Amino acid sequence: MFLARWYPHRYDPMFGLFVRRHAEAVAILNKVSVIYVHADPQADKCYEICQTTNSELREILVYFKKSRGISLLSKIINHWRFFRANIIAVKVAEKEQNLDLIHVHILTRLGLLGWFLAARRNIPYLITEHWSRYLPVNKGFNGSFRKMISRFVVKRAAMVTTVTLDLMRAMQSYQLTNQRYVVLPNVVDMELFKPLPKPQHKTVNFVHISCFEDKSKNISGLLRAIGRLSDAGLDFSFTLIGDGMDFDWLKSYSGEFNLNDKIIFTGIMQGEELAKKLAKSDVLVLFSNYENMPVVILEALACGIPVVATRVGGIPEMLNESNGLLVDAGDEQGLAEALINISKTYQKYITSELRNTVATQYGFNAVGQQLDEWYNEILKAKVL
Repeated sequence: MFLARWYPHRYDPMFGLFVRRHAEAVAILNKVSVIYVHADPQADKCYEICQTTNSELREILVYFKKSRGISLLSKIINHWRFFRANIIAVKVAEKEQNLDLIHVHILTRLGLLGWFLAARRNIPYLITEHWSRYLPVNKGFNGSFRKMISRFVVKRAAMVTTVTLDLMRAMQSYQLTNQRYVVLPNVVDMELFKPLPKPQHKTVNFVHISCFEDKSKNISGLLRAIGRLSDAGLDFSFTLIGDGMDFDWLKSYSGEFNLNDKIIFTGIMQGEELAKKLAKSDVLVLFSNYENMPVVILEALACGIPVVATRVGGIPEMLNESNGLLVDAGDEQGLAEALINISKTYQKYITSELRNTVATQYGFNAVGQQLDEWYNEILKAKVL
């Protein structure tokens, strides 16, 4: 059973995509119930349960009515309703199947809940963390009580997985200790993201995909680097895909570089539309200040296109000279030079080789089989 925060819900279909894909990978070899709880200030009922079933994957979503106050009492009420909603969802799941193991995604509250549920049922639990708040540049893991609870549940988990080695080290730097840390990568849908034929063209088609939050993604720095490309006489187009808190400001800011004929803002793209746009591009570009493991890099490689990105977080664990170029975070001149360089060499990358490196490690089957092996090891150790 998955206990998940940041799982797709009615408000944002892209929110929690990484967790969804892990669940789908697990469901290849196991029966999986995914539990997701979300506060809804507009809810008519205190708790609303929604269920969907797709093959071996069952989703149980519970929306609870959020108290709108800002007082301490309102916070207590919302925390109670959150835990109560998760308990309700677990009972719904148990009507259909026995629970052998609990897989928690995202600390801290769900870690505490996972420990409690596992202890009551005498079953093991493991934790997967995706969040970049532990990274030194982010400094988002704060509060003595939060740290105490996190250390408690991490220490007692049968296993802790992180999406990158870099995130693992960051968590351990906060004394979040466990007898077994392992790296569990994000999953790529190899059937959706695949190479497509492209007509001969002289214009280099760059693409950027993100959540348009400038603090982490540094899209403003990317735009300044793009401005240097025109001065170098490069024939290019640059498509920026996504939406987010800084979208309007960044779109307006791009006008300062007089490149309206070269820079295109599309807004959100999803599914086949996104996959086709990515596959028809020549180079993916990310200029993030910090990251964990941007799955869009893997999706680009699955489409057979190289990547230019910053040397931060888990990016160097999956990107090197064989599939792209790395630059230092914040180095706008270095990024511009890298884009000029790859504009001369992007056609030399072999599509099948880029794709194969992703399939063997990041595809649904690869990740699903790895998780199944770990689950069996954990359950076997419990029996022994």
